[in-house]
Amino acid sequence: MNIFLRNGLIFTSILLIAGVTGCSKDSANVEDEDPDGDITLSLFGADMHSQWDNMDSPVSQIVKEETGVTLNAEFDVNGGDQKISLMAASGDYPDLILPKGNASTLVDSGALLDLTNLIDEHAPNLKKIYGDYYDRLKWSNEDESIYILATPPVDQTYWQPGTGFMLQHDVVEELGYPDIRTVQDFEDAIKEYKDKNPTIDGQPTIGLSLLADDWRIMISTTDPAAFATGSTGDGEFYVDPETYEAKLHYRRSEEKDYFRWLNHMNDIDLLDPESFVQKYDQYLAKISSGRILGLIDSDWQVGEAQRSLREAGMEGRMHGMYPVTLTEDFKHPNFQDTGYLGGWGIGISVDCENPVRAIKFLDYLASDEAQILQNWGIEGEHYTIEDGKRVISEEEMDERDNNANYQKQTGIGVLKGFAPAYGDGVEDSTGQTYTIASPEQIKDSYTDKEKEVLGEYGAELWKDLYPQEDEFPAKPWGAAYNMAVPSGSSLELTLQRCLDIMKRKIPEAILADPNDFDKVWDEFMTELEGAGVEEAEKEYTELIKSRVELWGGS
Repeated sequence: MNIFLRNGLIFTSILLIAGVTGCSKDSANVEDEDPDGDITLSLFGADMHSQWDNMDSPVSQIVKEETGVTLNAEFDVNGGDQKISLMAASGDYPDLILPKGNASTLVDSGALLDLTNLIDEHAPNLKKIYGDYYDRLKWSNEDESIYILATPPVDQTYWQPGTGFMLQHDVVEELGYPDIRTVQDFEDAIKEYKDKNPTIDGQPTIGLSLLADDWRIMISTTDPAAFATGSTGDGEFYVDPETYEAKLHYRRSEEKDYFRWLNHMNDIDLLDPESFVQKYDQYLAKISSGRILGLIDSDWQVGEAQRSLREAGMEGRMHGMYPVTLTEDFKHPNFQDTGYLGGWGIGISVDCENPVRAIKFLDYLASDEAQILQNWGIEGEHYTIEDGKRVISEEEMDERDNNANYQKQTGIGVLKGFAPAYGDGVEDSTGQTYTIASPEQIKDSYTDKEKEVLGEYGAELWKDLYPQEDEFPAKPWGAAYNMAVPSGSSLELTLQRCLDIMKRKIPEAILADPNDFDKVWDEFMTELEGAGVEEAEKEYTELIKSRVELWGGS
């Protein structure tokens, strides 16, 4: 399945651009049943939304007043795969759908409107915000319809790493701020601290904990193997930057060595024995207890637990993010440029009785007014204007940084993921940025302990510890994780078989007796070959090349 974001959006999956034409209703032939009055639109999101406010917050109330639209939303906790498949089978769809990696299932079942004409006629703000990237919304070379409005931020400047090896501040402080550059450095720090501190607050200290709850195994267990061996975030694939040849990334020999290291961590009792059985909520609760020294994860996945530690006054038990790789021969590619990513976002279904109102609602969210509202809040309540500039008071910023329910209570940012947004660093017509994020704001948001740790490493931002964007070439295919494999295709079925094998064999290899690791790994590779992985990789390569062609020059 992000994100991830990538960098908070983000999130991994094995999806790719479909070279098939969906049979969705033409947007030129739809009219609203209720063009003027207040309406309610149903919405399904494939990701959970812990801050959903039911549109009752002050900011969401303004959105309702401006648009006449209320959302009746449902959010899935399991990535949406099953529910979207059921939608496609039944032919019964909500008005708006955020399908994450399952857009092809909806397109192939004729569930989504082609939004091209709706955008042309009713959505000037959407066209403005996408700008030169508008062509990246096209579905494929064979079908240039627009079924999904991509929701990643446009022209984003990244000031924070989204993924890496995470180590408690207390650990590096007690050990005198050692270099944390390789997995060996990471291991040594955890081992030394755990030996000195076998318990924390009366509970056994855990060295490293991983998460393998359903699709989250890709975020905390398999994706890091790619990053730690110099490969960028392309879901389950490694893409050769010269030939665009794709292969399942854990079939690389470098990654076998990474998983052998995890096997070693388990053998010396530094790996949480519950790593492959714990559920997501158990994982977060364990992190929030302050007794897990090390994590290998994405910021968005553990953010709730980090906020809990901060709220509890356990600043030293919060985790810093380090660009750890298998050896110093590799550079962590967190900041490699993908360009603007189409693919994942929001669509309007053929069952929507008010498609014009729906596109106008999304267009409003893309407007300057709504962008400022979603980022800054309400003037006079969440910020003031001083000398023509928006200013957030120290008290309000402290509330933003420390109140885990700030978003839900105010509505600031609640709807931000439902439409495209200007990225950090993009300026509005007044010369101010649409978002509040800046290096200064980020530094101000750090705890005193974070600032102290970063200062000891000669840095002001966690980004300063990482290889920078200009050290890597841009990726012309973007990110493979947000492409859509044709639903029901032999490629989709093969990749699912490979995923099922991976979910079973990688934990088995990590937990095996070290003397049996090679045997289990060889069985893993043999099973993948038997499932047809090599043919699937060839097909995937062609789809990567198709995307490069589709996006050429954009």
